[in-house]
Parts: sequence; C-alpha cells; structure tokens
Amino acid sequence: MSFNRKISAILHPIIYPILVSLGYFICMPRFYAYSFKVSILLIIFIGSFLIPLLFLFLFKKLGMIQSYYLHNIEERKFPLILFAFISVLMSRMLFKMQSINDLAFYFVAGALALVLSYLFLRLRKKVSIHTLGVGSIIGFLMYISYTYQLNLLWILGVLFLFFGLMARARIALKAHTFSEVILGFIIGILTQLIVPYLFQNIYS
Repeated sequence: MSFNRKISAILHPIIYPILVSLGYFICMPRFYAYSFKVSILLIIFIGSFLIPLLFLFLFKKLGMIQSYYLHNIEERKFPLILFAFISVLMSRMLFKMQSINDLAFYFVAGALALVLSYLFLRLRKKVSIHTLGVGSIIGFLMYISYTYQLNLLWILGVLFLFFGLMARARIALKAHTFSEVILGFIIGILTQLIVPYLFQNIYS
C-alpha cells in the first residue's frame, strides 16, 4: 500500500468524532467524573463509529457502494444524508447531558457540513470528506481555545500539517481535485465556528 493510501486509511473521517471527544475531555479545564466520561465516549464510539461502519458494510454488501471511500458522486448521496441524520441524533443525545454542549455543537456542525457536501454533489462537486473532517477538528479546537482561553496552538499546528498531508494524498490518488480538498477544509472549519455562535445567540 502506498504512503498516500495509508494516510487516507489511517485518517479516515469515521475516526474523527471519537478522537475529538477524547481530546475534548483531555483539554477541558472542567472536572468530569471518570464514569461520565467513559459513558459519553462509549455512546459516541457506538453512534459515530460502529453504526456508520455497519451501514457502510451493509451498503457495500448490497452493492450500493463500491468502496468505503465513496469515490463515486452518486454513491455518496444517501450515506451523506444518513450520516448527517446520525450526527443530529448524537447531538440531541449530548444536549440532554447539558454539561457537554460543546460536543453537541460539534455534531450539529458536522451534520450541517455533511448536508452542505450533499448539496455540492447536486452541483457535481465532490467535496473531500477527509479534509472536511480535519477542518472540523481545527474549527472545533479554535472554538474551544477561544471560549475557554486555552493555548492549543501546537495542536492546531500539527493538525494543519495533517491537512497538508491529507490534501496531498487525496489529490495524488486522484480522489479529489485541489478545489474539492480546499472546499472540504473550509466547510469543516466554518461550520464548527458558526454553529456555536448561532446557538448561543438564539438561546441567550
């Protein structure tokens, strides 16, 4: 397997939500009981990793998709909407916990990003979900850093490096054009910054 394929496989978007959640509990200055953190991480692992993975497996078995990377525009449409719906359900569950609204914002923004990606498919534009995922992590950490006055510059620097590697890999594999990887990155960042702002202004 080539380096570009390894990067695409190791940093598959399906792992991002659980990584973000782990990072959230590590970085946050608040105290959370160990049992609470384990319960939340288990819910997120099942909802954002195991269930989507099961759906992808079923889609492949049924011939609805040819690859777990969803290379084709048509085969991307239904999974994107389904995973956006799952993200909304995850956010509703997390909002009920109240003390972790930030993570709920992450999933609402993720759902919005997936819906926007679906709309671009209607324009025959295949947004890179890989770079969208990296952009989402960066946008979420920017929001957390600003809100709680945390110094996360070195983490953001590493993530920008990951973005560069991912963008290069997706273009080299001819999975996306330059504009598609940049578009995914921008959508990922902006949705994570806009959603918390909207929620806080609506409910303030």
